[in-house]
Amino acid sequence: MSLINETHDINLTSWVASANDAQCDFPIQNLPFAEVRRKNSNEAFRGAVAIGDQVIDLAKVNELGIFSGDAQTAVASASNPTLNEFMGLGEQYWSALRLALSKALREGSAHQDQLAQALISQTEIEFALPCRIGDYTDFYTSIYHATAVGSLFRPDNPLLPNYKWVPIGYHGRSSSIGVSGQQFHRPKGQTKAPDAEVPSFGPCKRLDYELELGIYLGKGNELGDAIAIENAEKHVFGFCVFNDWSARDLQAWEYQPLGPFLAKNFASTVSPWIVTTEALAPYRTSWTRDESDPQPLEYLESTANRDQGAFDIQMDVKIQTQKMRDEGYNPTQVSKSSFKHSYWTVAQMVTHHTVNGCNFMPGDMLGSGTQSGPTHEEAGSLLELSRGGKEKITLSNGEQRSFLEDGDNVIMRGWCEKEGFARIGFGSVESTILPAK
Repeated sequence: MSLINETHDINLTSWVASANDAQCDFPIQNLPFAEVRRKNSNEAFRGAVAIGDQVIDLAKVNELGIFSGDAQTAVASASNPTLNEFMGLGEQYWSALRLALSKALREGSAHQDQLAQALISQTEIEFALPCRIGDYTDFYTSIYHATAVGSLFRPDNPLLPNYKWVPIGYHGRSSSIGVSGQQFHRPKGQTKAPDAEVPSFGPCKRLDYELELGIYLGKGNELGDAIAIENAEKHVFGFCVFNDWSARDLQAWEYQPLGPFLAKNFASTVSPWIVTTEALAPYRTSWTRDESDPQPLEYLESTANRDQGAFDIQMDVKIQTQKMRDEGYNPTQVSKSSFKHSYWTVAQMVTHHTVNGCNFMPGDMLGSGTQSGPTHEEAGSLLELSRGGKEKITLSNGEQRSFLEDGDNVIMRGWCEKEGFARIGFGSVESTILPAK
């Protein structure tokens, strides 16, 4: 479990002036990773770290040779067109590079003149997926979301009896995961209206977003070897904001008995930056289970998980329609929630996933499941906000939505803030819906 250290000190400032803005997503206390290149270029993508409104080109840092030991090994592997090799090195190397970058970017660093050569403005870059996502598993960790959705589909039995015992998940489709800026066509599939005798085929009419976190795995485990909960977070490289799009009408028809299929495989979108688990150490919080609920089985239980297994990561969702863009309206915030409400922790997800010997590979991703809070305003999907399509939300220009329409742009953000520590952000994940083909 990552602990607070000198890299989290609120008093640290950087010679990159924009990183010292209190509302900046990327202060020196953050240092998230991505894959970038200059826009409209034929350059190879390479690893980069965000600092203020700039990025540090890690391939250039590697060429400069200013680091040594584990930090130099790490920066060399992070210079590649994907971060998988770096992620597979493990937390000793992740931490060494974080500390080396923190020291080199601090006000008064002897490396300022050299590192300045590696700076690129964020306005000049484009992103690729930060790593090759070999496998992707989506969990269902918000009991508030599970109960709200269950009440729509199964009003007499909204929360199935296994939910409070098992971290529920399903294996998703990694090939359709794209980075922020992804555009996709409205999906098609079979649906069945309540008053219809047979299903019909056509474009989805109830397209929805899901406000989630993506959890990137780092160092893997051998096939057959379970990861104990005490060691689970050693395998977690970091986090992103994740929009796991859903076709609700397709899902309603197809999900029994094996769960969603076409309703979830057409697109998922990640924010470009991976905020490391170490960067999130100050924003940990205790994880609790209501005394009236079943307590976790022994393999999902630990003192450390109880004390600091949850993360208070704030998230919000905004919508901007095509008409709003045309008329100059800013996006409208429709929801805000926090990952601290999750019924299961990241460590429990990792441990349960591997308890039967399933092996992880560097770059594999877990979805947290839709993160809804205890109030209606904290719902992480339109399905909940519209109460199954029965109500509409009103946007700033007067337009209304129960579900998403063509041209809608959905923007999700994440950030952490706590008294005595710097605010850090995840950046945003945005995507626009195109008409069905």
